[in-house]
Amino acid sequence: MHAMLPRRSFLGMGVVLPLFGAKTDVPTRAVKVIQTYKSPGPKPNGLQATRDGLWILDQGDNKAYLVEYESGKVLRALETESKAGSGITFDGEAIWLASTYSREIIRADARSGKTLAKYGSPGAAPVAWTTGRTSPLAPKPKAAPGDGAAKKAPAQRQATGAHGLEWKNGKLYISNPPSQKIYRMDVKEWKPEKEFATAGDRPHGLGWEGEWLWCVDSNLNAFFKHDVKDGRILERIQLTDNDPLPHGMTVWRGWMWYCDDVGVVCKFKLR
Repeated sequence: MHAMLPRRSFLGMGVVLPLFGAKTDVPTRAVKVIQTYKSPGPKPNGLQATRDGLWILDQGDNKAYLVEYESGKVLRALETESKAGSGITFDGEAIWLASTYSREIIRADARSGKTLAKYGSPGAAPVAWTTGRTSPLAPKPKAAPGDGAAKKAPAQRQATGAHGLEWKNGKLYISNPPSQKIYRMDVKEWKPEKEFATAGDRPHGLGWEGEWLWCVDSNLNAFFKHDVKDGRILERIQLTDNDPLPHGMTVWRGWMWYCDDVGVVCKFKLR
């Protein structure tokens, strides 16, 4: 039986530090991105590094794949109940999935993909932007006769939920684009213990570097290192316009891994 908890609105809670739209003059650096391999699914959107391999949650086929780091060889492919999922993490026993368009967080068996529990996504609402950044690797849309240059299609404004997920010390960390916040969840009571603002309006993947929590913003095409005690941004890694667009992200042995939802898994040296 699924432990379905009622969805709640967390938008009225106080923000620890208002960063979105504020001055963020933090140290910024560039990196050299390596396109490692194609994802086994058509639209990779969530990543999580583990000792057993790299988990990839695909938004296109709703499968969770466990692959070898260097080769991309599929070790496990699980059917899940995720609906256009955007985030995945591992708590040592089970995987957690951010089911974006059902606005749920799903805990699932890491061997079978069977749903163990479902929870309402904190901060679920329509996203703030009308036209999101798209991948430089995506096929260019064709212009209709008489339209001149092709126009970028606006992002869907339907209600969505969480994107990035991370697990640490028994707590679930969630990045949420609609509210532009990162939540630390008490999973037993299913309520946020803490929250802080993100750098931009499209926070996505999360990854730990020691005690620091990195969060990627897809519209800003950048990664931001947060101090989770107060939400402060300590550092920024800025990609170029020609680099694959970051969605899911994770950290493993000094490397930042990320995926572009056109089907590419990438990495770069973190230090």
